[in-house]
Amino acid sequence: MELHQIRAFVTVARIGNLTKAAQVLCVTQPAVTAQIKALESSLGVALFERSSGRMSLTREGEALWPKAENLLNAAGHLQGLARQMQGQVSGQVELGVPGEQPGFLRLGELSAAVQNDLPLVELHIRSHMAGGMLDPLRAGALTAAMVIAAHPPRDVHWQALRSLRYRIAVPTRLFTSLQRGGWNALAALPWMDGPLESPSHLMLRQLFEQQGLAPNIALRTEDTAAMDALVASGAGCALLREEVALPGVERGDWVVWGHAQVDAQLYFCTALERVSDPLVVALSSVVAAIWA
Repeated sequence: MELHQIRAFVTVARIGNLTKAAQVLCVTQPAVTAQIKALESSLGVALFERSSGRMSLTREGEALWPKAENLLNAAGHLQGLARQMQGQVSGQVELGVPGEQPGFLRLGELSAAVQNDLPLVELHIRSHMAGGMLDPLRAGALTAAMVIAAHPPRDVHWQALRSLRYRIAVPTRLFTSLQRGGWNALAALPWMDGPLESPSHLMLRQLFEQQGLAPNIALRTEDTAAMDALVASGAGCALLREEVALPGVERGDWVVWGHAQVDAQLYFCTALERVSDPLVVALSSVVAAIWA
């Protein structure tokens, strides 16, 4: 029984799909299948039932899953203690970030601080599709991630960096159709949205579901950082951060509709099993200082 087999088991159990689990683990699907089969052979029990591409846990798999999670956490703690004994923090950091402007995420300040305070650490910044970072983070493919969400992410260690507020931005050419209408007229306008399961999509869906409505999605884009340019071009409405939305009104780029708002947070997240890893501890300290 090997640690990589345990990691494969836990990742497939979380995701329920071999192809997606392989992508998260950065290996091929046959490799994940082989690791699962080897673990099942070692344990003497079947961990999954396979049907129509879906991997469902057996009763034995359900019982062993929490124990496997504990093993990964213990291994991470052990590695952290060993690295503390080695002295100065070193290694490679894979940091996942959402599709946002670098200035908003303070990536320049972070890079400079890592070079100054952690000279033996190599920082790699990976831009991920909004909402697509938590599975790679839990699986260990990412060291840490910056995540925007209305609620704290589950099954990871997180620290809130700052509060965010989103407002409804409507192109000026479309605003006249709202002067006599309310939420129904707003929902009927063309809207721009992020990928399914992304924070922008979840916040937009929640906003309209509270009114018993669904927005008319005209464009779905992974480049959520370009939403303001799309609204300014007149392509459709979108949720924009308040610090972006209000200056745009002053410039005449768009109109902010009513007092509707959605509150969220920017979180810095790490895997639970790596909380005590000196590399993660040092990086978390640098991030906390930047966002203090």
